[in-house]
Amino acid sequence: MGGDHGPEELLQGVKLGLAAEPALRQVFVVGPEPEVRAALARIGLADPRVEVRNASEVITMEDDPAVALRRKKDSSVLRTLELVRDGAADAAISSGNTGGLYAGASIRLGRLDPVKRATIACILPSFHGAWVLVDGGANPECEPEHLLQFAVMGSVYARAMIGIDKPRIGVLSNGSEDSKGTELTRQAVSLIRSTDLNCRGYCEGYDLFMDGIDVCVCDGFVGNIVLKTAESLGKSVRGMLKEELLSSPIRKAGALLAKGGLKRIAERMNPETYGGAPLLGLNGCVVKVHGGARRTSVMHAIRQTRRFVELGINRTIETELVRLAVVAPEKQVPARPPA
Repeated sequence: MGGDHGPEELLQGVKLGLAAEPALRQVFVVGPEPEVRAALARIGLADPRVEVRNASEVITMEDDPAVALRRKKDSSVLRTLELVRDGAADAAISSGNTGGLYAGASIRLGRLDPVKRATIACILPSFHGAWVLVDGGANPECEPEHLLQFAVMGSVYARAMIGIDKPRIGVLSNGSEDSKGTELTRQAVSLIRSTDLNCRGYCEGYDLFMDGIDVCVCDGFVGNIVLKTAESLGKSVRGMLKEELLSSPIRKAGALLAKGGLKRIAERMNPETYGGAPLLGLNGCVVKVHGGARRTSVMHAIRQTRRFVELGINRTIETELVRLAVVAPEKQVPARPPA
């Protein structure tokens, strides 16, 4: 119910997702039932795998998440998360208020046992492939231990979803030299280097889109700026290309000849190609879709979410955090004295 283009556009994405994933057993659609059923009828979605679950309230983009979660107990976001909590659903997808989704998921699902902070993981394109950004905006203020856990979770996600065997991890900074950065980033690099993760130290903004790194680690304040800057740059470049290529008959002819290549570039730069951004570290699979997502983005998010569940990414995250002894300080078990 929280998307910029209304429930009908999101349901069109569900329709595409069901067609693309015939093995899906069930999709719950959560929202005010009369409105949802009317939208389903308008788009002609009568798949028996779709089940409507009523939720009488909606957390809007203007709502303060903490206040809304207390006052809107019957919101579509909370009802969706409860389906995952109760085992009726394997995953939740939402294009609504990010803060509401993050806070609601933390309350309704809780975190995986070793995790201190969940993180938003975003896949973005690079010159020859893709890379993972953690944190994409969930935690504006972090401690070094949080960034260490983000590095572990981001590495697991990159291996599973992008297919990189030993992802190169970098902490985002204003230079590659060890003397750069802040106290937070310096301590984070030291902690990550103390593990067997493939830590490259600092990475710079230049590295992100030029195949210099596979997992970029930062706090959510910096990460959200990177994410939105990248999105706006992609739209700007596409707009400039279109404007210039249509500015004269000769350029139009050239654009026609290069149509295939230009289309491929547009697909690689389009964030909707990558679906949504999972909240890693939760006791359940929760995927955030962009508020302005169109139907193709929802379809890709459904496909991405199915892979997340089937690959057992949460179990792998738990295993890796325990293996590397990267656990929240308050959950660490004191070592036994020698016999």
